Amino acid sequence: MKNIVQFAISAVIFLILHQISLFGQERKTISQYGITWEFDRPVRCGQFINGDWWVTGPVTIVKITPAPGAVSGVKDNIKLNHWNDTSLKPDTTMRNGSMIVMGAGHRHGYDSRQGSYDRNLSVRLPLKFEPGTSLVSTISNTELPVDNFCKDILWENEYKSQIVLKTAAVLTCLKEPPPSDAFRPPYAGANKPIFRVKDIRWNMLPKLKPVGETPSWEKMERYFQRVWLDHLISWEQQELVPNENQPNYGREYSRLVSLASLMLSLDVPQKQKEKLGIGLIQLGIDLYGIAMNGGNWNEGGGHSSGRKWPILFAGMMLNKDQFFTLPATVFFQEDAQTYYGQGWFGQTVLWQMIQHHGWRTTYEEKMPQDWEQWDKTSESYRVCCNAVSWIGTALVARYMKAIQLWGHDAYFDYVDRWMREDDPYKDARALGGRPRPTGETNTFDPFVTAMWKAYRQGAPEQPVSGVRKKWVMKDNKGAWEETE
Repeated sequence: MKNIVQFAISAVIFLILHQISLFGQERKTISQYGITWEFDRPVRCGQFINGDWWVTGPVTIVKITPAPGAVSGVKDNIKLNHWNDTSLKPDTTMRNGSMIVMGAGHRHGYDSRQGSYDRNLSVRLPLKFEPGTSLVSTISNTELPVDNFCKDILWENEYKSQIVLKTAAVLTCLKEPPPSDAFRPPYAGANKPIFRVKDIRWNMLPKLKPVGETPSWEKMERYFQRVWLDHLISWEQQELVPNENQPNYGREYSRLVSLASLMLSLDVPQKQKEKLGIGLIQLGIDLYGIAMNGGNWNEGGGHSSGRKWPILFAGMMLNKDQFFTLPATVFFQEDAQTYYGQGWFGQTVLWQMIQHHGWRTTYEEKMPQDWEQWDKTSESYRVCCNAVSWIGTALVARYMKAIQLWGHDAYFDYVDRWMREDDPYKDARALGGRPRPTGETNTFDPFVTAMWKAYRQGAPEQPVSGVRKKWVMKDNKGAWEETE
């Protein structure tokens, strides 16, 4: 009899938990990462698979903690960067701002110290929260500088960053509860498509034996735990995005995407991959939403690497073709910076930096003795900040047979150029008086370098896209030009 009673109690508990999972619970307040939203009444709510919250609406948000608004008696220690500029200013109008992100653009409503702040984008309470809406709420840092999110993979002089936001969280309003295994829909735009964990095709992932020291799974999962804000189309996001959420520079953005992609390609149990895989797919979903709502990723310097692959990866893993048909206005730094041509030492796939403090011209076609100062600066960015972070992504894309899907062959050929260990152009370089940079054949991440050297030659043969385009400036704006 006792066993029957225990079984009955367990069954009831299971049914209750199942109902909560399906239909949510009712709460008057919801908290995440130190941010609390308070409603005018108890509201049905629950969590997406990544831990972010949803509510059914419409509902009115009456209070957000920490409170958004002005501060007084605060003096920020704002410093100029090595370019002798900054996007920050001593403005006390807004801290801890919240914003409904309808699309990508050049303005935000989070913190008035950052120069792209627009007070008209900061939500005002009470807020009628409608279905099909995502609210991004933030906590501001009270003092600058702060620890860099990627401190563990950086150099001592980059341990600290001048970033105004500490953290951010997304609250999504839906008409009805989503499935219990739903990803959070994109935070940008009014379209809130629901994607599900049950649709993940884990068998798409390669199964490569680990080579070198695999990074910590726990640390990598933490890197992809919270939302990465990426809707500000400007280098200025470097001093805005939350230092507890995400990298603030494209080089580290791309390095983390490369590392995560390679780890997911290892021959380890699926269970070990699930949390990190969900985090990377969620990033791809968010980037897809931004791309569909005006986003593009500036080709200048090293700020915007790493955005293309998460979108393609999410589409492949979820088997959703819409991730592959982005608006024609969307472009990515990896593509805009690589093209086919004839370089000064014989190279046939080249790199360029079109935009950095104005429009830049190509330089790899010219002999080094003819380089102007900005040509030399472009070369320094080529070496420090771009391909060095692309390697893991390119390797995984090859193993997932995504070259044709990527649609820009020069990217893959340029990565091969960077990592090629022999140098058939050594004599030509000597004539030009500029030896091969010591950074080539390597990356900043030993695990990535080891995996490339072990597996690049064994990558499966596959069709290329045949796309041979170069990003050029016409009439003071960017455009694609066909190349031979």
